[in-house]
Amino acid sequence: MPVLFGQKLTRREFERRSGTLGQIAGVELLEYADGPARGVRVLEFRTGSGLEFSVLVDRSLDIGRFDYRGVPFAWQSPTGFRSPAFLDPMGDGGTGFMRGFSGLLCTCGFDHVRQPDKGPAAHFDLPLRQEIAYPMHGRGAFQPARLDGYGARWEGDSCTLWCEGTVVQAQALGESLALVRRVEVEIGSSAVRIVDRVENRGFSKTPHMLLYHINVGWPLLDDGARFAAPVKRTLAANMPRESQQSGYRTQAGPSPRFVQQVFDHEAVADKAGRVPTALVNDRLGLGFAVEYGAENFICLQQWQCLADGVYGFAIEPASTRWGDRARADACNETVWLDHGETRVYATTLSAIDGAADIAAFDARIEAIQPQLQDEFPVRADQPVGGPFVTSLPRIR
Repeated sequence: MPVLFGQKLTRREFERRSGTLGQIAGVELLEYADGPARGVRVLEFRTGSGLEFSVLVDRSLDIGRFDYRGVPFAWQSPTGFRSPAFLDPMGDGGTGFMRGFSGLLCTCGFDHVRQPDKGPAAHFDLPLRQEIAYPMHGRGAFQPARLDGYGARWEGDSCTLWCEGTVVQAQALGESLALVRRVEVEIGSSAVRIVDRVENRGFSKTPHMLLYHINVGWPLLDDGARFAAPVKRTLAANMPRESQQSGYRTQAGPSPRFVQQVFDHEAVADKAGRVPTALVNDRLGLGFAVEYGAENFICLQQWQCLADGVYGFAIEPASTRWGDRARADACNETVWLDHGETRVYATTLSAIDGAADIAAFDARIEAIQPQLQDEFPVRADQPVGGPFVTSLPRIR
């Protein structure tokens, strides 16, 4: 039974007050008509709770904007929500991803994540093809989806807004991977459920990787905003301890010389196998939470780019830990899918509203794993007290 504008309503009571669901909430299919996003289909969700967000159908069913009670949570870059028609993944030395990197959720995969890389092609039994070149964050990013359906569904006194579609990454005589994504949210709710099922539809055993680049920007990201997560330890960092300009938990304001920081955290799951994380802004009394399943997302990666004109922060659940393909293969982290085999990922994105909800979330984190006091992790290849590498100043 939804709570809308302070009232708990049955379906009958709701329908007595409005001639159509669309007056309060719903899902609309629209199309961008200008600039680099032209032609991109977008589903606009309105939940009636103050949460409004967009699903970019022609960009792997990613989430573009995400606003709660008028406050934008999603980070956006100057690229806009670029159409795949205007993007070459292998461009710029394999970093074409960066020409369209924008929005709350960028799905990375389905057979590669992180930096451009190369790997053997023997699993496809093609003697003339010895090697596969993988672009940054894979070819599954920015793929047009087939929209299988969307709408509103009443079950008793509850109404669910939903969409479902299929994103295919395929090559003749190569991989045939499909991601079936379902996005759901109940009216009156501020929690969005995403369930992804990745399937190998080909007949060659195929590698699979997945990473969610979940990006938050100002005003939720601001000086003093804090990252809350059940982090047991940090396994790797792209910058040595002495060069980290901001702690990983307490965020700094924008800086003209900030070099992006990436951390690979070991997170502790709750008894249900879920890992709750959030970026919290106590001044605004708001937070953005990401909760994911630890069974298939074994890595909690974090991205900070607190530079002027960029100023972004990302929570990144990933199926492999930080490193290249050779490291993932050596550590048996690369998932190999046989024909018809699937992997399922269930994730919730939600708004945290008010001091009481923030306190409850903090208490949940502390009950799983107390927050670490040291915010400047030692890099994996750098012992404690290691050499000073650069002179970049810490912001705080």
